[in-house]
Amino acid sequence: MTLAITPQTVTSVPAVVGADLRVPLVTGERVTYANLDHAASAPCLQEVRDAVDELLPWYASVHRGAGFASQVSTRVYEQARDRIRKFVGAHSSDTVVFTRNTTDSLNLLARSVPRNTAVVLFDSEHHAALLPWRGPNVQRIPAPSSSGAAVVALDRALAAAPVGPRLVIVTGASNVTGELWPVAELAKVARRHGARIALDAAQLAPHRPINVRELGVDYIAFSGHKIYAPFGAGVLVGRADWLQQAQPYLVGGGATAKVTDHGDRLGVAWSAVPERHEAGSPNVVGVHALASACEILSRHWEQTVAHEQELLTRLQDGLRSIPGFRELSILTDADKVGVVSFTISGFDAGFLAAALSCEYGIGVRDGAFCAHVIVGRLVKQAGSHEERAVRASIGLGTTAEHVDRLVAALRTLVTEGPKWTYTQRDGRWVPEDDSRTLPPFLA
Repeated sequence: MTLAITPQTVTSVPAVVGADLRVPLVTGERVTYANLDHAASAPCLQEVRDAVDELLPWYASVHRGAGFASQVSTRVYEQARDRIRKFVGAHSSDTVVFTRNTTDSLNLLARSVPRNTAVVLFDSEHHAALLPWRGPNVQRIPAPSSSGAAVVALDRALAAAPVGPRLVIVTGASNVTGELWPVAELAKVARRHGARIALDAAQLAPHRPINVRELGVDYIAFSGHKIYAPFGAGVLVGRADWLQQAQPYLVGGGATAKVTDHGDRLGVAWSAVPERHEAGSPNVVGVHALASACEILSRHWEQTVAHEQELLTRLQDGLRSIPGFRELSILTDADKVGVVSFTISGFDAGFLAAALSCEYGIGVRDGAFCAHVIVGRLVKQAGSHEERAVRASIGLGTTAEHVDRLVAALRTLVTEGPKWTYTQRDGRWVPEDDSRTLPPFLA
């Protein structure tokens, strides 16, 4: 999507906790941490931390407590459903189920689909979306090379799918490449074939506004820890009928409306959704943090998109100047959020990540990013014999200096080599003679 940005709005993005964090280097110096690993977990927004601090004195068990603090916590917890429903533009009839994260949400959905549901998805999905669906009725489509090819491939797959309930799983933005998938077009194809569609928005939600009614999707899942609320909450929003008909994902308090003793067995009447799938004491603080992050981002979309796109262009331009650099790409015609995965010819991804951290105070991700199928394929296309890459990802805490430091550090590592000696231990590159000290709370 394209947003009209005015110059005066670009600088005012929400502040994050830890923006001034200083980390030790193997050389003995300390530098401000350059966090370029937002795609894995984003730092906490300062306003989210303030919202959590405001709630903590009132924290208590929810739903069945007569105490005033319990009533306050219950109100906070239930109001969060409406706050998140508004954030994603959901229907008033859609249920909002709180989970631990996107993985938990998609596994819950997988447990709730009717028997013999035909599931169609692309093999470029994150493991959270790829692995919960097993069996003969699951069709995995090879990753397409363009948005148009994705639409055509889904149309063909659904035309060949068995008669009965059907579900399409699609990502909003690839966690490997950052590329935006044609969700609205894929949803139109799904509807034409009588299929429902679930959106993995883990990478999309922190970077772009979402409206599930405009997109035409039936379910959406995302995580607090990727949307600047790292307090252990996630959410599944969508149509209630399948979730209402399914057995509880977990069983225990809250999921039960009534339990009766029949001697040799227990009789159980399950709660209605969403409580049906929220057994146990809920994560009130995490849910409040998640809802608060959603509202904060909603007030800053223009600034957020402008900030990230400016830095993404700076990052890509700088990386392309480095000898041997190859960027991984799935959809050749797609816009993208601030994620760049790449290989550098002749250099192990794990070694580069270790050296960037140890010598320059830069945090990036290396590996296959919980998307082994597509990363293995893309890395081979890039000419590497490894099955790993480096991923640099931008967020609200990223600055131009962070980007420039990464580019300069990589250029130095490629052209001059590391300053330190490294060895492999338990499959990871680590520096020899590492005298860096951990923070006091870990001492």
